[in-house]
Amino acid sequence: MVAIIGFVIVLGSVLVGFAMAGGKFGVLVQPAEFVVIGGAAIGALVVGQPLPVLRDLSKQIPWLFTGSKAPRDYLEVLQMGFELLTVARREGLVALEQHLEDPRKSPILSKYARFTADHRALIFLTDTLELFTSGVKLGEHELAELLDADLEIQKEEEARPARALVIMGDALPGLGIVAAVLGIVVTMGHIDGPPSEIGKHVGAALVGTFLGVLLSYGIVQPMAGNIAAKVEDRVAYMAAIKEVLISIYKGANPTVAVELARRSLPADVRPTSAELAEACRSLRAAGGANG
Repeated sequence: MVAIIGFVIVLGSVLVGFAMAGGKFGVLVQPAEFVVIGGAAIGALVVGQPLPVLRDLSKQIPWLFTGSKAPRDYLEVLQMGFELLTVARREGLVALEQHLEDPRKSPILSKYARFTADHRALIFLTDTLELFTSGVKLGEHELAELLDADLEIQKEEEARPARALVIMGDALPGLGIVAAVLGIVVTMGHIDGPPSEIGKHVGAALVGTFLGVLLSYGIVQPMAGNIAAKVEDRVAYMAAIKEVLISIYKGANPTVAVELARRSLPADVRPTSAELAEACRSLRAAGGANG
């Protein structure tokens, strides 16, 4: 929603300012310029990026119109971690195996729909818990390195679409010049026409330059920044899951472990200690966690 408001402000300011200067909106309607600039930009994106990046970009574009991870998402992860920690501490790591066969039917994981809807986060959790329950022995440093390597790869993969948009944005002003040059070529073909016709063609050519610059700095580059920020939000979210997993493996006290994970979160999404304590008390009262 915020991105939509931003786009409206950008386009509205430009168009209102154009009208205040006495411009006529009809002059800006140049379908040929849109075809040249838009088609060339999309084509260059397809040529310059591998298919997995294009596929990820198509998945991340909707992120522009959705909010970042909210504090309740992080609180949900901490609550889930508290339950898993309690089970592992009371019954051992092997007891977690029943929650991994079908996570969405797990008595614990199924309660956290926002988490289980996040495919990468769910796979990160379940793959690691499967490693724990398989009996593989890892040192704490080895486990931390393993999880860090996984998160680093995920971050790199999720950051590539934003970089692709930055490259596209950088190219748009140049493509606007291409469209303008083509417009001048068309103008030269009508150089013997009346001044009004020549002016029309020159105006169309200049619209190409205008569109290239506006699309670059007013639309595509901000889109790249928005998606990059969402990727950073996901990094913090996955880091919280990592802290929970390390605590599970160590057999840490659930209350202390989730508090440690809470304090690792950015301040703008970090639940308060009172909120976390209340959530954990609610789980105990409901019989979801004891100890």
